[in-house]
Amino acid sequence: MMKTSILKTTKLEHIDCISPGKKSACGIQVPKIRSPSKIMTLSRLGSSFPSRLSFMRILIRRLIQERPKLKILSKDLDQLGHGTMVLSLSIANKPYSLIGYTQALNPDERTDRVIATKWDASFCLFNGVPSENQIRTLEKQVTTQEAGRFDANVLTLSRANKSVRLFNHVLEQLASGQQPHSRKLLKTGYLMRTTAVYGNGKFGIADRGIILNQPGLEGPFQVEMLTVFLIREFTFLLVEHCAKKLGTGKEVKLANNLKRFLGIGNSTGLGMAPFLVNHPCLLHSWVMAKEIALGRSLSLKTITKEQKKRLFKLMERAKKHIIEWEVEDLIQMDRIMKIREELVILECKIKVSDLTIPFPLQYFFDQTENLSNETQELIVSILIELIPEQVDGLVPCLANPYDPKLIPEMSLSALKNILDTEYEWVSKIILKKGKSDSLFWYTSQEKLEPRIGKRYEEPGSELEMPFNIRKYVNELDQALIKYDKPEESVAEFLLNHPNLRHIIRRVQNTKKYPYSEIRDNLVDENSRPIDLLRFKLAFFGASKFDPKSDRWTRITLFQGAPISSDISTTAQKSKTSLDDWIFATLPS
Repeated sequence: MMKTSILKTTKLEHIDCISPGKKSACGIQVPKIRSPSKIMTLSRLGSSFPSRLSFMRILIRRLIQERPKLKILSKDLDQLGHGTMVLSLSIANKPYSLIGYTQALNPDERTDRVIATKWDASFCLFNGVPSENQIRTLEKQVTTQEAGRFDANVLTLSRANKSVRLFNHVLEQLASGQQPHSRKLLKTGYLMRTTAVYGNGKFGIADRGIILNQPGLEGPFQVEMLTVFLIREFTFLLVEHCAKKLGTGKEVKLANNLKRFLGIGNSTGLGMAPFLVNHPCLLHSWVMAKEIALGRSLSLKTITKEQKKRLFKLMERAKKHIIEWEVEDLIQMDRIMKIREELVILECKIKVSDLTIPFPLQYFFDQTENLSNETQELIVSILIELIPEQVDGLVPCLANPYDPKLIPEMSLSALKNILDTEYEWVSKIILKKGKSDSLFWYTSQEKLEPRIGKRYEEPGSELEMPFNIRKYVNELDQALIKYDKPEESVAEFLLNHPNLRHIIRRVQNTKKYPYSEIRDNLVDENSRPIDLLRFKLAFFGASKFDPKSDRWTRITLFQGAPISSDISTTAQKSKTSLDDWIFATLPS
């Protein structure tokens, strides 16, 4: 008998990510899906891989469909590549322009930390085509980043530093008429890395309401993804410009296959972690869409020869991708070694089976049940890749404009039932004095960035963000037991317990959005914030996670993705192959 223990049936009321109370594409033909209790833990979220529903993949598919041509609006760079360059790309017939400013930077000034005040390059994404006067005016503001002042013409703000050794190697090789050594590309994977990409109204730039009305930028983080895609193109043009200035007439351009392998690096710390706690409805929509995609794959009674062939092809590519993934972090490297071993085991199992049995992909996925979370989540991405026609229609489900709303008329018995079912995980947390709540999250007044403090060693816990969900749930549960009036409403209860309003609202939200809560203790001394970072970054489409501590990581964005010339020149019939860039590997 086929195992299905890792799945459960989810009710339709849990599905609709867009319009509560109405059917949508997200709620049609709902398959069996994995339960929130299984996948909403830190260890599971921290094992995520990019998938077909990642935001970079969505952007690239749109660009492939529209085939816009990248334009260099202006290039005013000196021999060392310092100066200004403006690139423009149109989406939905609307031009967006990346304005980049580069400058000389002393080695001791080059840091990825948020305290930096200078960078090799500073960028903004401009709404439309900037005038020469606007380019000059923005220079003083963009190059100071947070210290600058902006208006709604600026959609995003970003900065980047060179990967100096690789940038110089590529520059010298191109200048001498040679291509860079592929093994050196593999070690780093990018010419420059961003240290921040700001959007959604920070520092006076366009807020989310404005961005939502921009053609082609409606989906989650599409404006940020477009920014990074253009920065990637900027780095290729920059290194080729410098090679030409340095060369003696023998210089060559960087080969397209090497450009595709090179992405954009990124250094990311705690700044993005609170987003997942503060936007529970959106978190649910992301996870739900991906789980529906997986469920649709597993529910296939049979697969075609083409799907079987693609499964084996993706397994082979994933194996090579994991072999090429090397990090210094011992914990992550142990996990990588485990994936390598388990992929070999899995491959042997599916080669023994001809996958002609009913529900072959369910059978295949069942073989991962006792394997590591990382291997399981990698296989999830592969299975989703096999059914593009059934996955791409879920893209609108990734958006969710709603916030948790208090339901004052709900009975206390109904509220208690949600606690007992959706928050059962709280009672399983083993409490250790001084350890289970030893951390607190707060916002730095100086940089307006999230930080983590030690509750019993550092001051400031009275200013903590409300991330101690376990504590708040326990307080609510005890208050309900003591109140002991299950027939009364939430509104009546709040007259005596107004301090519990925020947690009641959060608990009520999980009834409709069960994937909205991270079912783990975020303030335990052993919690790993990097798990939150990896989940969000994987949904962006990031790969090659390279943890530098349990609080920050380096990653690669758009590695393996088509370059702008591919998008604008590839024939219609070859569009499908352009979107096939998951698990990038070094070109042979």
